[in-house]
Amino acid sequence: MTLTPQSLPQDHPSVRSGRVGVLVVNLGTPDAPEAGAVKRYLAEFLSDRRVVEIPPIAWQPILRGIILNTRPKKSAHAYAQVWTDEGSPLAVITRQQAEAMQVQLGDGVLVDYAMRYGARPIPERLQALLDAGCERILLAPLYPQYSGATTATVVDKAGEALGKMRWQPSLRVLPPYHDDPAYIGALAQDLTRQVDALEFAPELLLLSFHGMPQRTLELGDPYHCHCRKTARLLETAMARPGLRFRTTFQSRFGRAKWLEPATDTVLAEEGANGTRRIAIAAPGFSADCLETLEELAIQGREQFAAAGGEQFAALSCLNTSPDGLDMLETILRRELSGWING
Repeated sequence: MTLTPQSLPQDHPSVRSGRVGVLVVNLGTPDAPEAGAVKRYLAEFLSDRRVVEIPPIAWQPILRGIILNTRPKKSAHAYAQVWTDEGSPLAVITRQQAEAMQVQLGDGVLVDYAMRYGARPIPERLQALLDAGCERILLAPLYPQYSGATTATVVDKAGEALGKMRWQPSLRVLPPYHDDPAYIGALAQDLTRQVDALEFAPELLLLSFHGMPQRTLELGDPYHCHCRKTARLLETAMARPGLRFRTTFQSRFGRAKWLEPATDTVLAEEGANGTRRIAIAAPGFSADCLETLEELAIQGREQFAAAGGEQFAALSCLNTSPDGLDMLETILRRELSGWING
């Protein structure tokens, strides 16, 4: 027997269904550039077993007793240098990317955004999409290069949310796109445009990716290989004779050995060896954030100048550039194939 609206009991709850949703996800950010907000954010972020793989019995006393009592004030100062009137750059840009995708994908898809840590958590936004009638949802972590500490923890959190739902939506996950021609092409076009607009001709284009402990590579995480492949493909696509490229890794934390070479070390090394003009890009970040706007654009400039460098430019991430949005639409539509037309 098929139930029609007329045959349903009068007290039957109203249910929306039949829609397709997209949930774009990025890392997250404190609510404010203040020590208290940063402390709450870091407590969640650094308690994730995917991010810090030290057993909690050993790690939590260090985190609670030392790090959360010393790092928040310093980090809050860094956030304050890049905070905007609208809020955290990462949150603002991710929202703008989602809004742009809503326009470009059209009314047949409902687009929302979430953060793995902090405000707009994944479970909340998945439930919001389900409540809006989205029975099919594409989960889109905006991490081009796969890592257990980024993509995997997004999928973990989504799975945790699904485990608590009586009515689960069907879920697809956007694969890493580190070598996707659409991504490499967008990077090449956008970075070429930015380099051409500089007031100087850089001798070196430094491609800085977020670092990971060396141990992650040894345990089988493909992140290092994905970063290296992105860098190789990007250098070929940009095809700029006379411009050197180097790949580095930033944001070291703690005493463990991290992926090398380190961005700050290379900036000092290049300056000391006579390089005078550098541009730096962060192809692994889908949106500008603390690591690009403060660590690279501010600290990086100071490090290079202190070593003898003269001209320095930190290039923007793809953000909401036309190339970036077209690329994002392309890869989202591909994964939505069969769920939407076109």
